[in-house]
Amino acid sequence: MIDIDSLVKTVPEIQKTVANNFKMRRKEHKITQLTLAEKAGVSLPSLKRFEQTGEISFKNLLKISQTLGYEKELLSLFSKPYYTNIEDLLRDS
Repeated sequence: MIDIDSLVKTVPEIQKTVANNFKMRRKEHKITQLTLAEKAGVSLPSLKRFEQTGEISFKNLLKISQTLGYEKELLSLFSKPYYTNIEDLLRDS
């Protein structure tokens, strides 16, 4: 049986997961923190803090994500409609 509470993450856990994912993508692009910060127009300390703690302004997250080509992922946030029941889902289909 799945423990539903183990699927729910805290805000700090989500921040750290997103930051770790981002760091992996940056490294796959073979771009240093300094180069990314310069290209994105974000301070190096802000980028380092993000990769270490997950803390970053939304504007700076957009800048660094766009610089690496991940704006589609951000644009898809909250794009799925919320359905309260099967009738709502069927009506939209």
